[in-house]
Amino acid sequence: MAVAKTTICLWFDKDAEAAARFYAATFPDSAVTAVHRAPADYPSGKAGDVLTVEFTVAGLPCLGLNGGPAFRHSEAFSFQIATDDQEETDRYWTAITGNGGQESACGWCKDRWGISWQITPRVLTDALAAGGDEAKRAFEAMMGMTKIDVAAIEAARRG
Repeated sequence: MAVAKTTICLWFDKDAEAAARFYAATFPDSAVTAVHRAPADYPSGKAGDVLTVEFTVAGLPCLGLNGGPAFRHSEAFSFQIATDDQEETDRYWTAITGNGGQESACGWCKDRWGISWQITPRVLTDALAAGGDEAKRAFEAMMGMTKIDVAAIEAARRG
């Protein structure tokens, strides 16, 4: 398999493999492709510990690095997952928040490792792209939501 020219590297304390396996089980076109162990002791681990994990999330190549507690995730980086309907939106939202994660506002949530996710129904992005009053109504509806309610966005689009 060819190595991707660009890969997202996510820093974890010790749970890169658990996170990668969760993502692979949750999102289509996702997989854990390799687990690499440290050949020697390093500042936050020992020889033989999982050092890096190669995986894909919805087709996007990623590398999980068990670098220790020095750096934490923030909302400045997030995965955005486009969903087709309420059922798909609910499925991803529940998987992330129900597995030790937490809800936020406007379709954002965090998984138990602190990675931020935007679970975004296409009806919302379509409404915002439409511009004008339709976009304004959809945007205003979204601002009061945690998980996006597809029916409420569709109603707002119609006015």
